[in-house]
Amino acid sequence: MRSTLTGHEAAEYLGISYWLILELAKRGEIPHIRAGRLVLFRTETLDRWLAEQEENSIRKSNHDTLKKIRRIL
Repeated sequence: MRSTLTGHEAAEYLGISYWLILELAKRGEIPHIRAGRLVLFRTETLDRWLAEQEENSIRKSNHDTLKKIRRIL
């Protein structure tokens, strides 16, 4: 059993476009492995990355809500 996904497979796994996942990898915004010209992704690393993205969005949402409440008060 393989432990990595290709860019196409990883994009499908995440539900995003192939071009977007390559751009995220190029900018260093998503964990990946380079093997020559090949860009590979591990599912367990993608799962952790997704959880971090979700956590960050919750923190940002809570922070934005607090800012709004402070403006009202």
